[in-house]
Amino acid sequence: MKKFLALLAALCLALTAFAGCSEGPRALQKVTVCEVTHSIFYAPQYVALAKGFFEEEGIEVELSNGGGADKVMSAVISGSVDIGFAGPEASIYVYNEGRDNYTEVFAQMTNCDGSFLVGREKDDAFTWSSLAGSYILPGRKGGVPYMTFEYALRKNGLDPAADVVLDNGVQFDNMTGAFLGGTGDYVTMFEPTASSVEAEGKGYIVASVGEETGEIPYTAYFATKSFIAENTDLVQRFTNAVYKGQQWVAGHSAAEIAEAVQDSFPDTDLALLTSAVQRYKDIGAYSTDPILTQESFDLLQTVMTEAGELTETAPHDKVVNNTFAEKAVQQGK
Repeated sequence: MKKFLALLAALCLALTAFAGCSEGPRALQKVTVCEVTHSIFYAPQYVALAKGFFEEEGIEVELSNGGGADKVMSAVISGSVDIGFAGPEASIYVYNEGRDNYTEVFAQMTNCDGSFLVGREKDDAFTWSSLAGSYILPGRKGGVPYMTFEYALRKNGLDPAADVVLDNGVQFDNMTGAFLGGTGDYVTMFEPTASSVEAEGKGYIVASVGEETGEIPYTAYFATKSFIAENTDLVQRFTNAVYKGQQWVAGHSAAEIAEAVQDSFPDTDLALLTSAVQRYKDIGAYSTDPILTQESFDLLQTVMTEAGELTETAPHDKVVNNTFAEKAVQQGK
């Protein structure tokens, strides 16, 4: 009887081991993410996708393009996507609306404006003051691109309401098409679109808005309080992958980054993509970690207030949840 029991136990162990071996790799957890636009400005995200950093964290990312921060936020609030990727200003607006289930920013991606001012003529002697009297397409009023552009104008002694014409009636995704169709003297574009337009001789980059305005929390990941509370492990793993992407970008050249993310930009020439990445590296656009500080958050709200879009500031410790970012950085040391 003892021999029979011992044989039975051994058989059970063998079957268990066999079953464990047959399980294979763990199933990936799908996460839906809506990005504000598709740009090499978000290189760390595309690196994290290309290098398998999300997969290492057990995540499959389903990415969609919202075409504007307002549309991204609508998708998050409605529950049609899990995570939004846009300017933190969207979360400030939602918090100030008094929503119980407002959104929390949990990981910052970029720390300055990523748009470039494109004009119809090449202008090596460009100065911001020369924009006086110009017709410009700067984005949606209330969005960070529009507000930081106004901030740059004021910094250079121009009154956005009196010295220039800012056309905010063109949808974000349609701005480039409108400019190429003849609307406006200048337009703001992200890379690699700006370089592509320049390469075709249809417009010329005259200035970097981010270089002019300096450090500001420009693009970040956010989700509703309820989603974060119910998916803390998932949000942590997602943030870990983002941080890995940020660190990889910080430690590699523009050429290496462009090659790594080329599949995300199949219609863009590799050399052009490389120069676009270098432009962003030159102005320090890529955050090296996902922590959104109190200081930069306050600066964002100053820009919003000066733009007339904010009458009451929101508390950093409500809108920003650095728990996941700080843990990701600590684990990555």
